[in-house]
Amino acid sequence: MPRGDKTAVMKYSIPIPPLAEQERIVAILDKFSALANDLTQGLPAEIEARRKQYEFYRDKLLTFKESAS
Repeated sequence: MPRGDKTAVMKYSIPIPPLAEQERIVAILDKFSALANDLTQGLPAEIEARRKQYEFYRDKLLTFKESAS
């Protein structure tokens, strides 16, 4: 397995964006995190609501009234 020279790797220059750009990135990641958390909390509740809705309409469709003949 090839390996790099540690001293050469330690000399690599990694650019750091300006503070304003870092804050913009953080804001985007915060929005994404909030959305992801909302999905993990809201999605199960939505699934349960749709399940109840399905059961309600299924029961309505499958309940037959006797016809007077």
